[in-house]
Amino acid sequence: MLELNAAPATADLIKDTSEATFMADVVDASQQAPVIVVFWSAMVPQSKQIIPMIEAEVTNARGAVRMVKANADENQAIAGQLRIQNVPTVYAFFNGQPIDGFQGPLSQSQIKAFIEKVITAAGGDASGGLEEAIEQAEQMLDAGEVADAAQVFAAILEEDPKQPRAVAGLANAYMALGDTVNATATLDAAPAEIANAPEIAAVRARIELTEASAGAGELDALLAAVEADPTDKQARFDLALAQIGAGDNAAAIDSLLEIFRQDREWNEDAARQQLFKLFDAMGPKDPMTATGRRRLSSMIFA
Repeated sequence: MLELNAAPATADLIKDTSEATFMADVVDASQQAPVIVVFWSAMVPQSKQIIPMIEAEVTNARGAVRMVKANADENQAIAGQLRIQNVPTVYAFFNGQPIDGFQGPLSQSQIKAFIEKVITAAGGDASGGLEEAIEQAEQMLDAGEVADAAQVFAAILEEDPKQPRAVAGLANAYMALGDTVNATATLDAAPAEIANAPEIAAVRARIELTEASAGAGELDALLAAVEADPTDKQARFDLALAQIGAGDNAAAIDSLLEIFRQDREWNEDAARQQLFKLFDAMGPKDPMTATGRRRLSSMIFA
C-alpha cells in the first residue's frame, strides 16, 4: 500500500477582486485550480451571508479550490458580461471559463457538495489524500520513467479507482509507449463519475487530434490556400489541424484564434471547440495553454 501524505495548504486562497484584476484573479488563476467567484452587493446585505460559509469550505479544501469576492456594484462591467441579475450569484471558473454556478442562498451542506463537485469536475481530489503520490508519478512520466510511472498510477487506482488524474496518467503512460489501444481501454474503463474529467478528456483529445491531423492535408498547400484567401475559414481550420500534426501547436493556436476573430459562430463554433481540445491535449502545465486560453478569454470578454 502506498504511503500518502495530505497536500499542504495553499496561500492566498481567498481574495477580493476588481475589474482591473479580474483577469489575473480569476481567468489566469483558474488555469491552476478552480476559482469560486461570489458576487454580492452592499445594497443587499443578506447577499454577504453566504461568503463566510464558502470561505470555510474553500479553506477546508486545502488548495484544491480558490475563492474570489466581487462587489457587483463596483464591478458592473464584469457583472454585466456574466449577466448577474441577482445576488448572491456564485460562479465556478476553470481554465478561464465558467463551469458551474448558482444563485441565492444555500445551506452549508449544499455549499460543501457544490465545491466538491467543482473540484472533481476540474480533475482534482476533494479529499487531497492522493495528490502527492499522483504528482510524483506525473513527474516520473515527464522524466521518461514510463514503466515506473505506470506502476505508481496503477497502485493509486487500486487505492481509489475514481482518481481521474491517475486514470489519465496510466493512459498517458501507454501513449508514451505508442500503445493507443490500451490507452483508450484505460479511459473507457474509468468509472462513470469521472469519465468526463478534464484530465481524462485531455488524453482523449490527444488521440482525437492525432487522428484528425492525419487527414488534414499537406501543410504547404494549406498555407498557400490561406495566403490566397485569408477569409477561407475551412482552409485555415484544415491548416490548424496540419500544424498540430506537424507539432506546431503555437501556429495552430494562432490559426484557430484567427478563425474565431473572423466569425465566432463559424461551423457551429468549430474553432473554439478545437482550441479547447488542443488546450486539453497540451495540458495545463504547458505555457502555451495558459497563453492561448488568456488570448481566447480576452476575445470573449472584449
